[in-house]
Amino acid sequence: MKIVLFGASGHIGTGILNEALQREHDVTAIVRDQARVDMRNPSLTLVTGDIARAETYRAALHGADAVIASISARRDGDLASVARNAGILLDTLPKADVKRLAWVGGAGTLEAAPGKKVLDDAHFPAAWKPEAQAQADALEVFRASKADIDWVYISPAAMIEDGERSGIYRIGGDRLLVDANGNSRITIPDYAVALLDRIEKNDRPRQRITVAY
Repeated sequence: MKIVLFGASGHIGTGILNEALQREHDVTAIVRDQARVDMRNPSLTLVTGDIARAETYRAALHGADAVIASISARRDGDLASVARNAGILLDTLPKADVKRLAWVGGAGTLEAAPGKKVLDDAHFPAAWKPEAQAQADALEVFRASKADIDWVYISPAAMIEDGERSGIYRIGGDRLLVDANGNSRITIPDYAVALLDRIEKNDRPRQRITVAY
């Protein structure tokens, strides 16, 4: 497959890039600063562009089977840009005949209990709330969209961290997934496995899902 990846220089984005290349996909990484991507691979093409400015990467979308977006507002501090950029992709990709979009979402909007979001828990770190709310706003953009594209918004477990690739995970919907000990976690490599599986199988179109152990 030909995959276009936004956010390849980020922590989760790097894990997704590694998994995609391991599966021998051709990846075009759209980055603002190519020096921030350390990896070099014959199947990797770097293109300088900005997700907020479609004209900077529109040509790179030609022939793409899918787009993956792993973005945040940490560098710029513009929290509203997360939802805004989701809207830009939903508008731009169908015009470029791209059929699939996988969005790296947040866990804050998952339900910890019926009617109670993870984000609203008293123990949810205050420092994480602005970014969690930005991802919540992006989710609403996806759910309201009528764009002709099979998007999937993939929320990680409550804790996503470095670790080993096992290839094992569970898929849920809007409810936080926990293990037998009440923990909700997944490693970045296994999150990347779950995301690339969804891109390849296209089995959760126009849904928000979550993945965890």
